[in-house]
Amino acid sequence: MIPTPFLQLAVALGLGLLVGLQRERADSAIAGIRTFALITLFGALAAQLGRVFGGWVVAAGLLVVAAFVVSGNLVRLRKGEAEPGQTTELAAVLMYGIGAWVVVGAMPVAVALGGTVAVLLHLREPLHRLVGRIGEGDLKAIMQFVVIALVILPILPDQAFGPYGVLNPYQIWWMVVLIVGLSLLGYVAFKLFGSGAGTVLSGVLGGAISSTATTVTYARRTREAPESSRLAALVVMIASTVVFVRLLVEVALVARGRFLELAPPLAAMLGVAVALSLAAWLAGRREKAEPPEAGNPAELKSALVFGALYAVILLAVAFAQERFGKAGLFTVAALSGLTDVDAITLSTARLVSGGGLDPGTGWRAILLAALSNLVFKAGLVAVLGSWRMFGRIAVLFGAALAAGGLIFWFWP
Repeated sequence: MIPTPFLQLAVALGLGLLVGLQRERADSAIAGIRTFALITLFGALAAQLGRVFGGWVVAAGLLVVAAFVVSGNLVRLRKGEAEPGQTTELAAVLMYGIGAWVVVGAMPVAVALGGTVAVLLHLREPLHRLVGRIGEGDLKAIMQFVVIALVILPILPDQAFGPYGVLNPYQIWWMVVLIVGLSLLGYVAFKLFGSGAGTVLSGVLGGAISSTATTVTYARRTREAPESSRLAALVVMIASTVVFVRLLVEVALVARGRFLELAPPLAAMLGVAVALSLAAWLAGRREKAEPPEAGNPAELKSALVFGALYAVILLAVAFAQERFGKAGLFTVAALSGLTDVDAITLSTARLVSGGGLDPGTGWRAILLAALSNLVFKAGLVAVLGSWRMFGRIAVLFGAALAAGGLIFWFWP
């Protein structure tokens, strides 16, 4: 086994070489692969010496690194080679601190930080392109999510109120943060890949943002262009498949301890949806699609509406379970799933996680809500789309509903 001091120095050296390699490739004039390796090693050595002589050694080492960076910039300034950016300089100071943290802190944290620094430095151009694509509306969405997650959430009381003891303001708003965050990720992906996206990516983005909105958009398109029905059905099927991925993510986040009991039947349903999407893709793979324009997923009004809906469903589920047992719970799941699968999924997963509902009933309620949502979207296609598209969706969704019914009744 490698002695701890040698292991610490080896990890520090590896992290310094990793970041230094990226800076060398970026042709940094301040520090390259050797300099970054030495800086990180210096941080680790200073921290080891600090354990013997005191923490002032680490502070003195930090001043030495800062002086090194300043002197390097002064030399470049006299030569007329100074650049406005300070990324490499800040990275050098940060890597010194990470080298010290390898010794005095948790090594996995130091490794994660070093890897993050390397990735951030490497993603310079993509990050700049992303910032260039951010408009006023996009910035508004980000700031609204900050308000939802970092301003409102921390001030809410974390205790239960109301009948059945299920209305916890903090927990309810945490679910809002989760759903808005997932939707915001889809929104960012749309901004990155929306222009020129292919059919499959259009469906994936549509499912990540809103499968119902995607269904409405593509159904309306087929009213004006019935020849695009095959393409529209494919996109809607892919978007509906992504919904099951989203449900599994939500269950994993809310009921992590019971995930293995809840996930298998939902994963089986996902497999069925993937197979149906593949069949639809093979039938219409030569056509192209553009994802519909995504709206702001972090609107405070929408967040409040979802929070209220989630609270109502929590009460309805608790009431239905107490008064009518499984039949009442399944009725609530089927009705709420018509318009929103997330709320019933989160409320059911939370009940299972807390021991208020057995996993077998929980996953059946979630599956029933998802199947109910398929019926609702098929109805939207029938009303808004062409009959040609409805025929294709009826076959695809019909097969999914049949498979879901078999899983619901016969899964052990």
